[in-house]
Amino acid sequence: MLRMTSLPVSPSVPLSVSLSLSLSFSVSLSLTHSPSLPLSLSQVMDTQKEALRRIISTLSSKNEELQNFVETVDHTLTGLQEESCKVISELEAELELLSSALDEKRAELHGDIKEEKQRKEAELQKQLSEGKFALLSCEELLEFANQTLTITNEEEFLKAAKQIKERVTMAPAFRLTTRPAVSENMSQFTVDFSAERAGLQRLHFLPVPRPPEIDVSSCIIRDNTITVAWRPAGDADIGISGPIEHYELEYRKTNRNSLLRVTGDVHWEKIRDIRETHITISGLKFDSEFIVLRVRARNKAAPGEFSEPVALETTAYNFGFDAATAHAELKVQGDTVTWEPQGAKGHDPRLRGKENKSSSRSATPSPNKTAGSRAGRDRFAGESYTVLGDQEMIGGCHYWELRPLADWKSFSVGVAYRASLGRFDQLGKNAGSWCLHASQWLQTSLAAKHNNRAKALDWPLPQRIGIYCDYDSGDLSFIDVDRLHLLHSFKTKFSLPLVPAFTVWCGGITITTGLQVPSFVGNFLSTSRSLSNLTQ
Repeated sequence: MLRMTSLPVSPSVPLSVSLSLSLSFSVSLSLTHSPSLPLSLSQVMDTQKEALRRIISTLSSKNEELQNFVETVDHTLTGLQEESCKVISELEAELELLSSALDEKRAELHGDIKEEKQRKEAELQKQLSEGKFALLSCEELLEFANQTLTITNEEEFLKAAKQIKERVTMAPAFRLTTRPAVSENMSQFTVDFSAERAGLQRLHFLPVPRPPEIDVSSCIIRDNTITVAWRPAGDADIGISGPIEHYELEYRKTNRNSLLRVTGDVHWEKIRDIRETHITISGLKFDSEFIVLRVRARNKAAPGEFSEPVALETTAYNFGFDAATAHAELKVQGDTVTWEPQGAKGHDPRLRGKENKSSSRSATPSPNKTAGSRAGRDRFAGESYTVLGDQEMIGGCHYWELRPLADWKSFSVGVAYRASLGRFDQLGKNAGSWCLHASQWLQTSLAAKHNNRAKALDWPLPQRIGIYCDYDSGDLSFIDVDRLHLLHSFKTKFSLPLVPAFTVWCGGITITTGLQVPSFVGNFLSTSRSLSNLTQ
């Protein structure tokens, strides 16, 4: 008989957890006495282990959440310290500018007062000098007149009187004004800075602008560009926070349409100094399901808070090269394939015999990425310098582009049923592959190939080829992107998953994926119906 024992409560374990474990363990043990549910001790232990695993899983999740929270708080604290030092420095700089402006105004006003003082002093000094000279002349004339009165000789008296009369007429004392040229009044320099003083006393921190609002209905996603438009928070803020100088936009790629807010800014691409309320972002690769955008306004003082993030869907066809299928003389590096000859290796005719025996066996490939399932025997060999894409098409519209490298001699680009290609098969020479073949070896040629039939195309060799595949409608088009010319269009009915396929001989090619179907493709779809296609 099993004995019921209470579980000891560890000081480090919360009481609720201990009670839960005790209760769970007691209930489990009590089940052993039920005749309908007999449980062994090992089953009880398994039950408790499962309960503990759930607790451990919960604690692990909580531990991770707390770690992220601590990191976020630490990051925020560091940012707060840095930001506070920054704004203090900016405040000191602004106050220094204000103090400098006051010093400049003080010097200017002092200069005006000194200049006026000097002008008036000069005028008064001049009058003072002239007055002293006139006073001296007047005193001399007065003494001469008094002396003349003492002359008794009539002839001498008349002569002296005449001289006095002439001297009085010419005396500066009678030509000099006795009124000061300027006054001592300097009231024109009286100042009243009460309004300015009140303005200084009202000085405070300039509020930052409110977050703008992204206008989702005006956002356009087309041709791998995104046009983003937003509305300012409102004209009411302009008088308070000052005019908005520019906007800043940030975006990041994601595969989730939730949890748009992220900690830190390491994942965001930034576009600054936007003067309008809209911007077009070009040159994007849509290799994620969504692009999340947010925008904020900035005045003279500082940027405001970001707007609520908005997620825009950016579906496109993304694939890479399946290196496991590449011919031994093809080097796959990122989005580029180059032909690097290795002599006669890989051309053993005995392999061709083995391939012919096995080519009759086929299987339906996985609709998902299949690079990991390819074996060495699936590598192309012989003169089939071919490599396949690693993502299959089982429906929908797809678009990608190809550029030949500078030293290319021959290449093919198209689509194929993976199972229909043997190791030595070349693109366009069986019923399960369609391609455009370009060559400038010996002579220049451009042709569309399918089922071992070729149609020569009268068009210069393109430098950028766009490939459009509508799996559901059975449309496969090749476009000279630089000249916007439809090179050729196949019309068929696809019955198996397709993969992009490439053949490279001498030189190399590079591909661009993650592209939306361009808007100009629609202009060619109706035209392609009238073109003569190869018979399927």
